[in-house]
Amino acid sequence: SNSSAESLDRLYPTVGSSKPPRKRTTSQCKSEPPLLRTSKRTIYTAGRPPWYNEHGTQSKEAFVIGLGGGSASGKTTVATMIIEALDVPWVVLLSMDSFYKVLTKQQQEQAASNDFNFDHPDAFDFDLIIATLKKLKQGKSVKIPIYDFTTHSRKKEWKTLYGANVIIFEGIMAFADKELLKLLDLKIFVDTDSDIRLVRRLRRDISERGRDIEGVIKQYNKFVKPAFDQYIQPTMRLADIVVPRGSGNTVAIDLIVQHVHSQLEEVRATGDLLTVCLVFRAALASAHQCHPLPQTLSVLKSTPQVRGMHTIIRNKETSRDEFIFYSKRLMRLLIEHALSLLPFQSCTVQTPQGHDYEGRTYSGKQITGVSILRAGETMEPALRAVCKDVRIGTILIQTNCNTGEPELHYLRLPKDISEDHVILMDCTVSTGAAAMMAVRVLLDHDVPEDKIFLLSLLMAEMGVHSVAYAFPRVKIITTAVDKKVNDLFRIIPGIGNFGDRYFGTDAPPDWSDDEDALST
Repeated sequence: SNSSAESLDRLYPTVGSSKPPRKRTTSQCKSEPPLLRTSKRTIYTAGRPPWYNEHGTQSKEAFVIGLGGGSASGKTTVATMIIEALDVPWVVLLSMDSFYKVLTKQQQEQAASNDFNFDHPDAFDFDLIIATLKKLKQGKSVKIPIYDFTTHSRKKEWKTLYGANVIIFEGIMAFADKELLKLLDLKIFVDTDSDIRLVRRLRRDISERGRDIEGVIKQYNKFVKPAFDQYIQPTMRLADIVVPRGSGNTVAIDLIVQHVHSQLEEVRATGDLLTVCLVFRAALASAHQCHPLPQTLSVLKSTPQVRGMHTIIRNKETSRDEFIFYSKRLMRLLIEHALSLLPFQSCTVQTPQGHDYEGRTYSGKQITGVSILRAGETMEPALRAVCKDVRIGTILIQTNCNTGEPELHYLRLPKDISEDHVILMDCTVSTGAAAMMAVRVLLDHDVPEDKIFLLSLLMAEMGVHSVAYAFPRVKIITTAVDKKVNDLFRIIPGIGNFGDRYFGTDAPPDWSDDEDALST
């Protein structure tokens, strides 16, 4: 049939293609648990270090490993072993099982009676898989569907992922599409004896997916085994490495890890990742010096009242209660000033006296606030006080104590923010490293650059220049700009560590003004 011919065409691509200090905390929000903890490091699956350079553009694509093999061959176990042995801090494990197509009512009935073929290429949404992998390779955020194997349907929730240093994509049809193969930098086929695969499938489907033994065996004989012989086993020839015996073959896994390490080292040697991974802040610090402040910058007018409040919060002798009180007053003025820069259009209303009044009304869709944890969340009450029913998102960016670079650890954004004006809040910005990462995150969620408003109580000129150079349409709004940053990237004369002064916690000796979270 034409369908079978198309499937075979997919399968065989052309070869060769004042109170005592409290214990410091980051936030009440908890990030997604890491994939695993090894004796050497924690491996994260939901964030990453900078995936862009000082120009705000992509620095280098991620390294993608494809893992293919029959059902229950041990692909996920092999993937986990590779991840642990690689000792790379940022990894994404993407399963093909998340990308089954949405079934029709008739197909749902067939699936319930074990008469639907989930082991055929047509059961997978290859267009979505390819689009997802492309975005992950570019470091952008993606939404991953969550498939329920008990009901044979996609759940309403989606999982958000970012690309990482290494992406591992595993699935029975991982090599069954020409375009998909082009995205894989290394292709590994896990070859496991069919009897072992059947036993594993029986155990998994009965204990984890609520199936009965007769249904599992019926599906295996009718669909799984024929599909392996027709569609999966032939793709072994496309693999760069074949792993016999699956996770039991530690020699093969060690060789794979050595190869991936050599590929990653080759990338580092080119210098493409040097700016991002080692000297990102230094690159920001050395760029754009002596330039006039950008036109996208708007500074709150320095009235005697504003300057008086700055005097209080900058004074190291100011009590915590006074620091909080006057910081909140400044935040309110800053938010009000930022809202005055939003687009407005003419609007006529009728007064209670029956007369028309020519006024103005906000012309955008809606306003969303996003705070950079933890200091940025102190600005949320001021935004809520002046924007009724405003939606709030959060981003957690931490400094890696080994590299000194910002790393994205947690992200929670409201749905459908691509048409909103986004108020991005952080209390201090020195080099702009954390602010640039937060802006990049919003852009990756399809927020237009000219709809992003970066608000900060205090900024250094360096941070203003860095953000404006990388993202020239982002509006930068602050109450004051200080000229200098010292060798530790602290704003001079500055305000101190805002989060610790506000929350009454102890600052680590190596804190910087760019982000207020704990060093990892």
